[in-house]
Amino acid sequence: MKLKRYLWIALCLIALVASVLPAYSQQFLQPHIGYQVSTLGALNVGVYEGATTIAELKSHGNFGLGTLEGLDGEMVVLDGKFYQIRADGVAYPVTDNSKTPFSAVTFFRKEQSLPLTGLLTYQKLLSQIDEQLPTLNLPYAIRLQGTFPSLKVRSEPKQTPPYKPLNDVISQQQIVFELQNVQGTLVGFRLPQYFKDVNQTGYHFHFITSDSRAGGHVLDGTFINPIIDVETLQDWQIMLPNNKAFKQASLE
Repeated sequence: MKLKRYLWIALCLIALVASVLPAYSQQFLQPHIGYQVSTLGALNVGVYEGATTIAELKSHGNFGLGTLEGLDGEMVVLDGKFYQIRADGVAYPVTDNSKTPFSAVTFFRKEQSLPLTGLLTYQKLLSQIDEQLPTLNLPYAIRLQGTFPSLKVRSEPKQTPPYKPLNDVISQQQIVFELQNVQGTLVGFRLPQYFKDVNQTGYHFHFITSDSRAGGHVLDGTFINPIIDVETLQDWQIMLPNNKAFKQASLE
């Protein structure tokens, strides 16, 4: 009886190791990899059909941003938790079976912290980060924490087919929220100019409050003594959608 019990325990341990090993290898054995779903060019022309599930996306990162199927608001990924900022500005948990048409994630591992002090405008903040990065020719994942005097963020309502181009949706339907003295985290990336049409070049941040109740795509703001953590991404992988909308889109 004891032998059977030990055998059963051993089998359970083997199953547990097998279940966690893929995530462990992604996060620790293969660090510093950015993973992207679809392309900005496809999103720009209205390819909002889901390309992969959130469950699958979780195997590629615990930090990042994107949107949900139908361009349904802004997605923020922080510490392995996925949030959807809908058009009401409220953050909602994202279910594993939800789908994303466009997103970028990584397993965030801080390499360095950047010392920035004083009151900074958004543009001043970005220029000072640029000055402290070792090179502007590699992608970076950037986490920015603090209490912010002001933040301007946006979201947009879910779209229905036939889908309008992204610029039309943003110019006609985006909803902007002005946040004052708000505490939280900016989650984002800085990508080199040669990423043009593949992803947004320069800086791209989404925001989530410290209580995980609100957020959005960052448009502007003021920052005082922010805590900035940076990871250099040595590799960038792209998953291209296997759906009719992407295959038939005009991406030239």
